Amino acid sequence: QVQLVESGGGLVQAGGSLRLSCAASGRTFSNYCMGWFRQAPGKEREFVADITWNGRSTYYADSVKGRFTISRDNAKTTYLEMNSLKPEDTAVYYCAAALARIKDYSAYSRVPYWGQGTQVTVSS
Repeated sequence: QVQLVESGGGLVQAGGSLRLSCAASGRTFSNYCMGWFRQAPGKEREFVADITWNGRSTYYADSVKGRFTISRDNAKTTYLEMNSLKPEDTAVYYCAAALARIKDYSAYSRVPYWGQGTQVTVSS
């Protein structure tokens, strides 16, 4: 089992920045690929970014490319640095973990481990 806990969400003005953290516990964190998703009210959960187990490869949704950066450290924490935030970035953000590359899942509901989510609200 892997337990994930997100933090760092909040209210920010458009153009501002936030950094989300995802703390992992349980099985060997270094074996797992990590990812971030988000879900806005009335919308489906969507992929935001992922990172490989060794941190050497990342992948981003087009909507956040160039503004968001995913990273991880050896202390079981994954980060999502969000810059130039827009009102349309408002959502609950979730981190996720899997042994396989998360962006390659055909159905994100199959990703095995999820955090509880953290709210990000961007005001215009």
